[in-house]
Amino acid sequence: MCIKETTAMLNDQFLNRSNKDRAFIVGVDGLGGAGKTTFSKKVARALIEADYNVTIFHLDDHIVEMSKRYQTGHEEWYEYYYLQWDIKRIITNLLEPLHNCHQTLLPFYDKSTDSISTKRIDILANSIVIIEGIFLQRKEWKSFFDFIVFVDCPFEVRRQRVLYRDSYIGDIQVRLKKYTERYWVGERHYIRTVKPATIADLVIRAN
Repeated sequence: MCIKETTAMLNDQFLNRSNKDRAFIVGVDGLGGAGKTTFSKKVARALIEADYNVTIFHLDDHIVEMSKRYQTGHEEWYEYYYLQWDIKRIITNLLEPLHNCHQTLLPFYDKSTDSISTKRIDILANSIVIIEGIFLQRKEWKSFFDFIVFVDCPFEVRRQRVLYRDSYIGDIQVRLKKYTERYWVGERHYIRTVKPATIADLVIRAN
């Protein structure tokens, strides 16, 4: 996945950043099953080995409670794209604090209890923050990132990964129904309206 090249590019971007009073904020965007998490961990490891301070945030750790994203009266894809995360709260509790100070009080979602707890996260100014997740380049969030990588992966590869990975959803037919009615429709909306692969700073071809 071009880890060495990506790390070198981020190193150059970091050294030449215009604002050295806060962390350098990197987004790793991509659709479900593209390999965002694996890619982010490998890049973070390489940066740490190069003596950088690195913090990773996984956007899926910060979704809302189920009652706010299921059976809301909206279509499932809409719930996924517009309600899965509190869009304004992500700005207020994560993106703006990263820009304005070195500490954030961030809500974390606990799947086992379907509840939210708040944790204090301290961020060093001379550091790199990697935020990994889907839909990062939506208009409400994109301007907060200094650099965005889009991990592009063929649909058939992603399809196989998510259907056999997400066993917590139910059996294979339940998984297929949920992806068909919820996740993939939301992804198509993102591709159609935002065109993420065309506006990212770097596109990584994964397979």
